[in-house]
Amino acid sequence: MADILLIAGLSGAGRSQAADDLEDLGWFVVDNMPIALIDKVVELAGYGPTEQNQLALVVGTAGQQSDAVATVHRLREAGHRVRILFLDASTPELVRRYGATRRKHPMSAQASSVEDAISQERLLLDSVKGAADLVIDTTILNVHQLKTQIVEQFAGGSAADTMQISVVSFGYKHGLPLDVDLVFDVRFLPNPHWDEHLRPLTGQDDAVSEFVLGQDISREFLDRLYGMLDLLVPAYRSEGKSYLTVAIGCTGGRHRSVAIAEQLCKWLLSSGFRPRLTHRDITR
Repeated sequence: MADILLIAGLSGAGRSQAADDLEDLGWFVVDNMPIALIDKVVELAGYGPTEQNQLALVVGTAGQQSDAVATVHRLREAGHRVRILFLDASTPELVRRYGATRRKHPMSAQASSVEDAISQERLLLDSVKGAADLVIDTTILNVHQLKTQIVEQFAGGSAADTMQISVVSFGYKHGLPLDVDLVFDVRFLPNPHWDEHLRPLTGQDDAVSEFVLGQDISREFLDRLYGMLDLLVPAYRSEGKSYLTVAIGCTGGRHRSVAIAEQLCKWLLSSGFRPRLTHRDITR
């Protein structure tokens, strides 16, 4: 049985960089992979002096990526472990990247501008993103940060059968994260921002954490959140989902969401998971 990772996503979002990082981890990587050849490549990988059990295939155009979903179902029915990694980024950041490299967008011939080309591609790839096992938003990631995420998610290879859970705190005024499955809004909690002594601190500081977690409504919210995850995580796993990202949002992403996300990670650790925690907006 092969461990197959299809790398999909928007042009300019980092697919080739992710492929390079996986190659560094020992995966056999094929870039710009035509969908029609995937079955043959998987078949050939099982033969020869050294069996290639970990295949990372970078799918080509948006049209080919759209066809990848049916291919995934077929390979899974054949007994292979197949996942889709989708690389995403905000439209302004993609425009900036294309401006910096002076490369043409693959869909520029059918579009009036780079923004239009990105919008068309995003629409074509909507179903692929929806079917993805893991979405990584590279908007604010440099190459080293992207590599860190790739290593954390895929260095374990096919042995990593337990669900990998990520928790991210964020501020609504900076926009919703692109790469999350569950979003919880904690703006109903009393806000430490209005305390001049707590305002300069963050949810990682004891004073803010005690303020947020000391509220009766915070404890009730967390108890209900734990119960919901007790229900949802096994259900997601039974449906074949390998990754789950939980986002906790408050207004600025520095106080309430950070404290709640920290507490949620402690509970996940006590429940046998190894969560990955990111505070997206804590320094803003």
